[in-house]
Amino acid sequence: MRRREFLTLLGGAAAASSNLWPRAACAQQGSKLWRVGIIVGGVRTPPYDGFLQGMREHGYVSGRDYVADWRFADGRYSRMTGFAEEFVRLKADVIFVGTAAAVDPVRQVTRTIPIVMGYSTDPVGAGFVASMARPGGNVTGLASSADDASPKQLELLAAVVPGLTRVGLLQNPDSPNYAPILKSTQAAALAAGLALVPADARDLQELDDAFAVLTRERVQAVRVAPDAVFFRRPERIAELALQHRLPTIFPQREYADAGGLLSYGENLKEFYRRAATFVDRIFKGARPADLPIEQPTRLNLVVNRKTADALGLTIPLQVYALADEVIE
Repeated sequence: MRRREFLTLLGGAAAASSNLWPRAACAQQGSKLWRVGIIVGGVRTPPYDGFLQGMREHGYVSGRDYVADWRFADGRYSRMTGFAEEFVRLKADVIFVGTAAAVDPVRQVTRTIPIVMGYSTDPVGAGFVASMARPGGNVTGLASSADDASPKQLELLAAVVPGLTRVGLLQNPDSPNYAPILKSTQAAALAAGLALVPADARDLQELDDAFAVLTRERVQAVRVAPDAVFFRRPERIAELALQHRLPTIFPQREYADAGGLLSYGENLKEFYRRAATFVDRIFKGARPADLPIEQPTRLNLVVNRKTADALGLTIPLQVYALADEVIE
């Protein structure tokens, strides 16, 4: 090859290289590092790993593709407004809320940053969205079918507690779901011919008083409502229930694993995993207003045989046949 041809070839290669490099560099510079604000009603619990799992399944690596900013209310719902204001200042791209208690405080702060609900109860009735099919604002995500679980939960308690006539309902009066859950449980109790005795606890310190009220009112079993404060210490509630000789039914498996008698409800980890799909679609340009609310209908029954033995209860075979899991 002659020198002139070599220099021409070399110059062309250099030019091609120089043309390619800026495009590659621009692609790297154009790749956005997303910021996801995460508001937890209590403390970090295993179900939140479901959200991180879902993000990985959609190809997002924490620290490379997105930054997760965690904020923990530790049961103090009043802190959530401050968290939302902080995420606005940080210019978060999406705010993921693990509890329905955070939705309204965040909505009051921002109507532009997308809000993805990992868990909510009756978002239409609560005024979070216009409809399940077309949310219409900056809120979307998943909704619980916990209200519909009330009749089944009371039915299960009646099946394992002979002669059941009085049932307690343990709730947090600060929860935004307080009224709808009380209403649904009252309706279910009336239909089942049971007397319902509500008892309130705003924090872990008030749990002792709540169980004392339930014992004094001679309830024979207790339904525990879903709540971020209660979910912080499931073993404490299970311990108090056993101490007061009260069979209990809970909304999540973690309670039965901690010593509760029964759990019947949704899998929070699966809810949070599915919430990552909403985040992914928003990253890709979808508007929350156009993303229909998902409402999983899969409910899981878990029986703790050890707790049943401690309470002197014989679990009927038909209940075992319905169980998705039996804890020995």
